Amino acid sequence: MPRARKNKDDTWMPPRVYIGRSAYEYHPKGGGNIRLCDKTCTQAQVWTAWEALINDRPDDSLLSGLVERFFKSGDFVELAIETQKDYRKYSQKILAVFGQMPSDSIKPEHVRRYMDKRGTKSRTQANREKAFMSRVYRWAYERGLVKGNPTKGVRQYKETSRERYITDDEYQALYSIAPDVVRVAMELAYLCCARQNDVLDMKKSQLVPDGILIKQSKTSVAQIKGWSPRLQAAIGISESLPNTPGMSSLYIIHQPSGSKYSRDGFNSRWRKAKQEAKERFPTLSFDFTFHDLKAKGISDLKGNLYEKQAISGHKNVEQTARYDRKISIVPVVGGQ
Repeated sequence: MPRARKNKDDTWMPPRVYIGRSAYEYHPKGGGNIRLCDKTCTQAQVWTAWEALINDRPDDSLLSGLVERFFKSGDFVELAIETQKDYRKYSQKILAVFGQMPSDSIKPEHVRRYMDKRGTKSRTQANREKAFMSRVYRWAYERGLVKGNPTKGVRQYKETSRERYITDDEYQALYSIAPDVVRVAMELAYLCCARQNDVLDMKKSQLVPDGILIKQSKTSVAQIKGWSPRLQAAIGISESLPNTPGMSSLYIIHQPSGSKYSRDGFNSRWRKAKQEAKERFPTLSFDFTFHDLKAKGISDLKGNLYEKQAISGHKNVEQTARYDRKISIVPVVGGQ
């Protein structure tokens, strides 16, 4: 039941609506205020504005509403684009199970049960989805929208670092049969130690006299990858990618229409090239991912981990260490 108004003249107002300096305002439970309409509006107009707002606002007493509100928050908007995409993907699995449950009714044992069941298919995804859920609850707790975080104290699965290193023979075999679109992407990912998203988003305006200006989508670190003959050759191939007559493109890797490749669109070409390579070179293995190209680049760099970190753009050396996968050659006793 709503609290009684101090001023009896305000009893006609909708719940949690007050008169501000110049407008009628709605004060959400979690704090702050939302402008409804001008102070000169009639009572009917105030109620109409309030109903429009409430109908558009998610029910944040349920986890589905809480997640929707998080997706509209400044905290979410400030995240890297790739992180936003990942969070939306993780939310689908979480909401399918917990979406219609009141946020404060979810307990650690519920999260543990979810992890146990999800982990039978993918422990890595179970960890990511639990981390997303924790992020939402942490954001909501700071704003008084929930009483606690049910993911706190729930252990994640231990993850094993990926160790796949692409050999030079495997790389060259795939490169030899791949279409130009895949060849250019391979070279940019390998030579620049770049993620797939940064490669597909790369624009011609990023080509500067000293090299290619890349601001990593995940770490926001900006670097100019200096020109080398091999990197210039890759850009040369990109300039010959077909265009529909009369069309041009802003992107280095582009479709004939001039638009960039989506992740799914490019990956279909990537998988097709790997399948063809597997048939042409049955003695080699092509069980690597596109992201492993970045790891090959970092592994093939000369220097110690700190020198590789400076080139890769990682924020700490631990990240670089996870990508450095080439097995070291060390001397035997008496061979030093």
